[in-house]
Amino acid sequence: MKAEIGRVVEESSRKLLQISIPPVKRWLLSDVLCKSHEDGALQRAMKECETYPPRLRLLRTLREDGTWPITRQRKLAEERGPGPPIGWTYTTMLRNLNLLGDYVTTKEEGNVGAALERIFSWQSEDGHIPGPTATAFPEPHYNGFALMNLNQFEVDRDPRTYKLEQWLIRKQRPDGGWSIPYVQDVRYLPEYKNMRMRDFMAFVLSDDRPSYNPKEYGHIPSCVWSTLAVLRGFYWSPSMRYRREAKRGADFILDRFFKRNHHASFYLSEKNWTTLKYPTYFGSGLSALEVLAAMGYGSEDERMEEAVRWLLKARSKDGFWYRSDRPSPEKDQWITEIALSILVRYAGMYGY
Repeated sequence: MKAEIGRVVEESSRKLLQISIPPVKRWLLSDVLCKSHEDGALQRAMKECETYPPRLRLLRTLREDGTWPITRQRKLAEERGPGPPIGWTYTTMLRNLNLLGDYVTTKEEGNVGAALERIFSWQSEDGHIPGPTATAFPEPHYNGFALMNLNQFEVDRDPRTYKLEQWLIRKQRPDGGWSIPYVQDVRYLPEYKNMRMRDFMAFVLSDDRPSYNPKEYGHIPSCVWSTLAVLRGFYWSPSMRYRREAKRGADFILDRFFKRNHHASFYLSEKNWTTLKYPTYFGSGLSALEVLAAMGYGSEDERMEEAVRWLLKARSKDGFWYRSDRPSPEKDQWITEIALSILVRYAGMYGY
């Protein structure tokens, strides 16, 4: 299979280089073709990233307080609730910071530093960051998303980032994964399983909610996609990527590849594994392979072979990978670059 991967990487990289937008070209040159920082093509791509219009637009609309504007409807809904970090302000920050990271932006540019500080300002004493959807309990997948952004902008040495990492480690379950409290454990009890989610959440917020000890629910499997979101935070951190806790989470994902998630609240169907999508914070098989390959899982681990063969089959005859729901010229480029970076790492090419 390594020979086939070598041919695929050579053909698809050559074609992608001819049409790619600046940030895709930058990552293709550095992460797939492993060009040094002195390489002329890579330097030109970096220069082009600086003036890439979508990147400049995100920087221009990022306000001094570290937030982006949201629609009037969402703003009103947010104001009716407890306010940020609950609501679309925080969700928008997480998503846009992720894009800025992909667009090769540093924390010193514009108000990016203010956005990171705003996230830190919401950090709880135990280390987690509340929201953006639940008020009664912290959500591991969103905390993994926040950790990914913080590490992507290289604040991994900040003690507040370390505090968040330690909180996530403490929340790891016996099977190596993570789950959403209440929603993915308590709700399976006979007295709650037939409740509508809205009614259940209202009950969890009430004074009558049951006492909660997560150790009592160890028999319920963790959530595949919550686990992957936490791993995305870990793999961006040089100090976390190879820790035992990260490996346990990665093994949890690998042992369940292509299988149905246990929890209907988060991508239940096994079809989600083979759905190609970007941005990759929406969990999928592509996103899982990106994380696993970056963590060092390659051809020596037989569990990876079936997933990599699927990835090779998902490649179109023209050498590109395409978004599953509908083609999108820019997003298809990102998906293709990510697929190529997975193959290079899996096969141990160019020194990986």
